[in-house]
Amino acid sequence: MSGRRPPPPRQAKNFRERLGALRNLGPFLAMVWQTSPWLTAASLALRLVRALLPVAALFLGKLIIDDVVALLGETPRPDSPWAWYASGRLDWLGWLVLAEFGLAILGDLLGRVVGLVDTLLGERVANTASIRLMQHAATLDLKAFEDATFQDQLDRARRQTSGRMQFLGYLLNQVQDLLTVASFAAGLLLYAPWLIALLLVALVPAFLGESHFNAQSYALDYFRAPERRELDYVRATAASAETAKEVKVFGLNGFLIDRYAQLSAAFYAGNRRLALRRAGWGGAFTAIGTAGYYLAFAFIVWRTLEGAFSVGDLTFLAGSFRRLRQLLEGLLTGFSTTASQALYLDDLFRFFEVKAEILSPTNPLPMPAPIRQGFVFEDVGFRYPGAERWAVRHLSFTLNAGEVVALVGENGAGKTTLVKLLTRLYDPDEGRILLDGRDLREYDLDGLRAGIGVIFQDFVRYNFTAADNIAVGRITAREDTARIERAAQRSQADAVIARLPEGLAQMIGKRFKNGFELSGGEWQKIAIARAYMREAEVLILDEPTAALDARAEYEVFARFKELSQGKTAVLISHRFSSVRMADRILVLAEGKVESQGTHEELLAEGGRYAELFELQAAGYR
Repeated sequence: MSGRRPPPPRQAKNFRERLGALRNLGPFLAMVWQTSPWLTAASLALRLVRALLPVAALFLGKLIIDDVVALLGETPRPDSPWAWYASGRLDWLGWLVLAEFGLAILGDLLGRVVGLVDTLLGERVANTASIRLMQHAATLDLKAFEDATFQDQLDRARRQTSGRMQFLGYLLNQVQDLLTVASFAAGLLLYAPWLIALLLVALVPAFLGESHFNAQSYALDYFRAPERRELDYVRATAASAETAKEVKVFGLNGFLIDRYAQLSAAFYAGNRRLALRRAGWGGAFTAIGTAGYYLAFAFIVWRTLEGAFSVGDLTFLAGSFRRLRQLLEGLLTGFSTTASQALYLDDLFRFFEVKAEILSPTNPLPMPAPIRQGFVFEDVGFRYPGAERWAVRHLSFTLNAGEVVALVGENGAGKTTLVKLLTRLYDPDEGRILLDGRDLREYDLDGLRAGIGVIFQDFVRYNFTAADNIAVGRITAREDTARIERAAQRSQADAVIARLPEGLAQMIGKRFKNGFELSGGEWQKIAIARAYMREAEVLILDEPTAALDARAEYEVFARFKELSQGKTAVLISHRFSSVRMADRILVLAEGKVESQGTHEELLAEGGRYAELFELQAAGYR
């Protein structure tokens, strides 16, 4: 994988490790604040008000009950409540009831406003996290994406961008509950401080239990990343437009369904075991908390009977203790959940720590325009990460400016690797590549790639409009219709576009509604247009014409030869009728240039090129 590899996976076996994961809350909250300071501040301010409403409502209830008890204890008592009303004795009670009603209305309104603010903020945070992930992924090296471990990490990070809305609301609710706990605790401290200590002791077992099982859940989820990716892949393969033909023709439905059933059954079994243990221990811990509550309640009742507390005090203390127990239980278990979620956040922020190795130097050289000398490979060697075999080694040749060079060789000879090295998708492990006499690593990376137009054999079929499919070759010129049309005409894709119902505006591919599917050859002409759209100094076609018939491929390469006049060009093809039009042909074998020359020179030499040419020619006789 590219860059500094993060430390090994955390299994979160102990409380200290789970606490350590809370370090991610700082960067997460900073990201939330940067996303929208106004919405974040509004959410916190509204929650501050909501946090004080429960204790205020309960205290008003205490005053109401005490006033009612006082009225009922008066002697002589009036014959009806109307007498109290007429005497004005109910005025204070009426104001108290009206105040409690007002708090209830205010609480409902604040709840809806907080929900609205949280929804808007959560959406923006999820979008911001997704954009940041895509931006960071765009900076990483190609070899990172070809590493299975990195793919697992990327999958976990991607899941965190979409799951942060719920966690953000949960975290803000924790802050609100913490403020409410403080207000209830202040009330209890005035009456019986030891009740709070009893409450904490009773709730600690539940907290430790939840903390343990949250960590177990995370560990289970962490190590399932490869299986989850396989599960998603099997599900997509069994029901997608891209695979439907082969799945039906080869009768793969049963195989795919069975594979999905096996994987999902293993997931279910692991979840079931954890859920059963969690439910059993959770029930026991909850019983301890309930026992602590009723012990405290019995004490409050006893003190009320002794005359130490009024009936209103009894109601306030019992209600406060019950709410405090619920809130503290939620906070303690929520703290464990927060620590667990912080472990998941770790997946996101550790992904952001991965750094690219292929970068521009501090003071980069601009891409030469035009190229004056060309490229020189000097004893270049490269081996893919984790591979024992060298993809290319002791590779030396020159690609002169303005020259059209064809690369030929059997599969695995290193042709595509050579192109990747030329575009700095990889850097050599040995030797160096020069451009106009300077090491390729001295040039600005973005400028270098912008100066090269390349279409690989496994080009992407974008489910965009035809215009956008071509414009991706130079996306900054997306609005330049004339340039798009010119690129289409050069690649012979203009005939394909002419048959589309909506022309360049036609959505192609079958993923979306009204999409128009193209044949393999038509897709390839659209892809080749991207290289011409780039209008680059260097043009590279890496076997992009495999779906074209021999005549169509010949016409494409003939046009390529004509349009690459004055440019440096590389073409790769297995058809010798096409490569023979190159100025020079390089024959690659086992990662090295075995021979080079024109078509006639290589045939006269009688080596590998002549052998492969005769094998191919025999198929047409």
